[in-house]
Amino acid sequence: MTQARTRTVGAYEAKTHLADLLDDVQRGVAVTITRRGKAVARLVPVDQKDEGRQDAIDRWLAVRHRVRPLGLTMKAAVNVGRKR
Repeated sequence: MTQARTRTVGAYEAKTHLADLLDDVQRGVAVTITRRGKAVARLVPVDQKDEGRQDAIDRWLAVRHRVRPLGLTMKAAVNVGRKR
């Protein structure tokens, strides 16, 4: 079993070397960002599943913007869809 490579950096270093950190992430290195010695964020490669999830969220938001001008709430629009 292979262990994922990780790197820990402080917030200042992350800010000043973001491009280098992103290069590391693309190579598969997870980067943990700390503030005052405590982990506050983690940079990891984008998972294909996450991209699909974001696409679904974007489609949902587009529908929401089309429904609101019709005076329907999202709940009402879902109920209309169920009756078809």
